[in-house]
Amino acid sequence: MKSTVLVLLTLVLWLNTLLAQENAINNAPYFPPIEDRYLGQKKPGLIPELFASGIIATETHYESVVKFSPDMTEFSFTRSGGVYKKPTLFVMQYNNRKWSRKAVLPTDEDKYKEHFNPALAELKKHEVFKDIPITGFTMSASGTYYFYFIDFEQDGKGHMSYSRLVNGEYEKPIKMSKAINTGKYIAHPYIAPDESYLLWDAEKEGEDTPDIYISFKQKDGSWGTAINLGAHINTPLYEQYAKVTPDGKYLYFWRGDVKIRKDGSKCVEGSPYWVNAQVIENLRPKQQNYQTNKNLEL
Repeated sequence: MKSTVLVLLTLVLWLNTLLAQENAINNAPYFPPIEDRYLGQKKPGLIPELFASGIIATETHYESVVKFSPDMTEFSFTRSGGVYKKPTLFVMQYNNRKWSRKAVLPTDEDKYKEHFNPALAELKKHEVFKDIPITGFTMSASGTYYFYFIDFEQDGKGHMSYSRLVNGEYEKPIKMSKAINTGKYIAHPYIAPDESYLLWDAEKEGEDTPDIYISFKQKDGSWGTAINLGAHINTPLYEQYAKVTPDGKYLYFWRGDVKIRKDGSKCVEGSPYWVNAQVIENLRPKQQNYQTNKNLEL
């Protein structure tokens, strides 16, 4: 009798394991095969490279940072310069193991832009944000908003704040500490889905181009000192809009510069870059409260 019960318990555990595995597979996001996922491009190491050089990043145009859909079956960017007299939206779609440009009607452009980058109006739907000046935002998997405000008339002064979703309501926004809010033009945050780290760009005091920084959340919930991503990523040019691919494998960002035309007007030139996301792990403190001499205050 005991042996029969043991067999039945073993069978039940085995079936539960199979059901759990099936649910995990069914609930996991679908990504294209790794060999197709990035247009078949050679994967970068720890030195940033142009993203899809000659296809997306070109020498004759200005391309914005690339924005992936959550399942990585679509991505978008804008292109301007040359025959593109104004920024033109490109949407690339993966279908039947091939990438191709998706036709987007001008009337549908706003909808597609929101598909890759939710509009500020989405955040402003919540009462707590309605009267707060906000320039841009990012959101974690748990629904926490990290947002920033820049006063362009006050030489880029501003700050970053956050607001958690508590019992279905957003709490009063909390201004982040000086670990984040130091320098000017503090902008373009990307929060890790689990909120273990925050990426953003800002200008250090005395500098006139932005660099990308990262802060890791400490065991006590505070944010660690801002860490410069280093000379391979940050150069004398502009480095901005850092994000991590939805599969967590690569960090991508925009690098460019502001040029002066012959008529005295300004124009922006630049391209999207990508690098192995191991650069983040290489900067992560071995202990949450441990800081190395790589930590740089803004």
